[in-house]
Amino acid sequence: MKFTLSWLKAHLETDASLAEIDARLTMLGLEVEDIHDPAKDLAGFTIARIVEAEPHPNADRLRVCKVDTGSGIIQVVCGAPNARADIKVILAQPGCFIPVSGEKLKKGNVRGVESQGMMCSWRELKLGEDHDGIAELAVDAPIGAKLIDTLHFDPVIEISITPNRADCLGVRGVARDLAASGLGRLKPLPVAPVKGAYASPINVALDFPEDAESACPLFVGRHFRGVKNGESPQWLKDRLTAIGLRPISALVDITNYFTFDLARPLHVFDAARVKGDTITARLARDGETLAALNGKEYTLSPAMTVIADAGGPEALAGVMGGEHSGCTEATTDVFLEVAFFDPIRTATTGRKLDILSDARFRFERGVDPAFLVDAAELASAMILEICGGEASELVIAGAEPDWRQSIALRPERVEALGGVAVDNPRQQAILTALGCTVSEHGDGLLVVPPSWRADITAEHDLVEEIIRINGYDLLPATPLPRPSMSKPVLTPGQRRAAWVRRQLASRGLVETVTWSFLPSAQAKLFGGGALAMHLANPISSDLDCMRPSVLPNLVAATGRNADRGIKDVGLFEIGPQFDGPEPGQQRNVAAGLRAGKATPRHWADKARAVDVFDAKADLLAAIAAAGANPDSFQIGTDAPNWYHPGRSGVLKLGNKPVAYFGELHPGVLNALDVKGPVVAFELFLEALPPQKAKATKAKPLVKLSAFQPLERDFAFVMDASVSADAVLRAAKAADKALITDVAVFDLYEGPNVGEGKKSLAISVTLQPFDKTLTDEEIEAVSKKIVEAVVKVSGGVLRG
Repeated sequence: MKFTLSWLKAHLETDASLAEIDARLTMLGLEVEDIHDPAKDLAGFTIARIVEAEPHPNADRLRVCKVDTGSGIIQVVCGAPNARADIKVILAQPGCFIPVSGEKLKKGNVRGVESQGMMCSWRELKLGEDHDGIAELAVDAPIGAKLIDTLHFDPVIEISITPNRADCLGVRGVARDLAASGLGRLKPLPVAPVKGAYASPINVALDFPEDAESACPLFVGRHFRGVKNGESPQWLKDRLTAIGLRPISALVDITNYFTFDLARPLHVFDAARVKGDTITARLARDGETLAALNGKEYTLSPAMTVIADAGGPEALAGVMGGEHSGCTEATTDVFLEVAFFDPIRTATTGRKLDILSDARFRFERGVDPAFLVDAAELASAMILEICGGEASELVIAGAEPDWRQSIALRPERVEALGGVAVDNPRQQAILTALGCTVSEHGDGLLVVPPSWRADITAEHDLVEEIIRINGYDLLPATPLPRPSMSKPVLTPGQRRAAWVRRQLASRGLVETVTWSFLPSAQAKLFGGGALAMHLANPISSDLDCMRPSVLPNLVAATGRNADRGIKDVGLFEIGPQFDGPEPGQQRNVAAGLRAGKATPRHWADKARAVDVFDAKADLLAAIAAAGANPDSFQIGTDAPNWYHPGRSGVLKLGNKPVAYFGELHPGVLNALDVKGPVVAFELFLEALPPQKAKATKAKPLVKLSAFQPLERDFAFVMDASVSADAVLRAAKAADKALITDVAVFDLYEGPNVGEGKKSLAISVTLQPFDKTLTDEEIEAVSKKIVEAVVKVSGGVLRG
């Protein structure tokens, strides 16, 4: 909502400064979005006189002017057609800020002639749209005077209006709020009935079914003859131009003015183009169309309200007029429409036809239902004053809708709800200033809100109005009670999942979120697809089964990436997998995979494809992030059949699987139409042992020793079926105090050890902490290692 300061003061008698008005508007809830004061940008401009204007020696359309600045004569090159001697102009000299360009003026050289300034048009100063020539000032304008000291500049104020304040979509509503807050006095709005000189040749009527009578309960009209629809007076054009509207003609400008001045949209019809002797407000009929003033044609529906004559619709009620009966310069007879239209029906029509007009903007928020006859009288007086002619008697159809309601207000509720004490006389004064009718009612007040405040419907609305006008800045600042520390809302399992998620992401895997269902054919590849797991009502015919594993969806995502040229992929997801339809048969799984190359091509080394150890490394990192010890699990080779046999493994805690890892089976990848190799892991988060409580006493992360460690190598011949993990665990358990690390460094299977046998070589690191080990102590530890490995593996020490 925009208006000028002088426009506001046409309704508000006040001595307040622009800054005070700015602050008070915001405090009233009418937030000021912008104030444009032209005077701020025009401080350096002065008034000058052209002494002489001669043709430019090198350009036919330019003139070289001698300009009297009041303190000397300067030379200015100008291309304006009206540049001539003895006219007063607006002069900008080097250093002036030109509003339209946003740049500072510099001395120039135009076609070989120096120019020491610039004579401005109204458009260049952003004071109008006229740029056909330089601005010409009055002959008595003082040469050398500052422009801002000579001309009057009207600041433009722009405020934000909340949907409930339809009354402030007119300048008078804004002035009323300011006056109620004590910032001036609201000027009276004199309404003098215009005496009709003749009976209106056009009548008005309402034609609605009983269930749609609220579409237009009241319709007021008036006929005018002998009007002259010429140019509007300057004051009217200035106000419309200031808020961004283009003056069109006097009749149209008057309707636009009332829309913004009093929040009362009007419409005028060219009476000579109206067919028949009655204008009717009714619902549109199927198949009817309307060519609107915006140049578009609309197909109407029976839910829309129209203003129609004998020939059909002439306007969309409350939204936009029709092109056929629009007023032009040739219009001499006019019919004025002032009506009340249902806000909901108006909004529905505007949305359906995608029309946003100033009239719709106000009608859908609710215009004053009691301000029709008075608005018609005020508009009639302005039409006669500006356009001349004669006015008929008013014609009226319908009746004013029942808007009155009484609300009981308990004065003590202001302090109870708002936290600030406002005495009873002050409450009554505020409500009265806002237009309410207030009377004593028992121990409280009985308040009837004004017709323009349909948003006031209950006691708390009255309390809000009193607090708003009294001043939000008077509300006491009361700190909220300090809340007690709440208990953690995340379960241990949720925290664990977050730690794993962060760790996998840090290893370069990208998190995905996929459906918890998939095609049953894919489910069968991963041990699922049972009839009990089929969906009764799938969202898609190919997503008909709950997933038995997270991996199928990740593999499918890998295939889609490969189809788009992204072949080196790392993905993970933390989510549920479903082992059965019963409660407790759902497990939370952290699954991930890698496909393509593990290392990029490089001149110093060959690229390496992903392998089982990449999946194992991701898995062990996830276990460590979850707070479990990766070394506490046993490793087996009996991974599910969707993994490659011999290139996969399983981590167990006792006999309970905790995780699977390895290369996915080529047959599974072929069925999913994905090229390998693809390595993956599945970690069952609930199967991990619960975290132990952290010790309260700090301990060093690494125990350091002043003594040198030593390594001993052992090679054992054993059955090929014995796992290396069992050998490592046995060796490490031989002496937990001295042995800090055990690792496999060689594996041999061949004729030298016999069929079904293998040679496994391990390296054992001994780290003393108290003293240097003697040979006897080293031999004793070595003997323990050999005995432990032989006992577990059934093998022998290789000579």
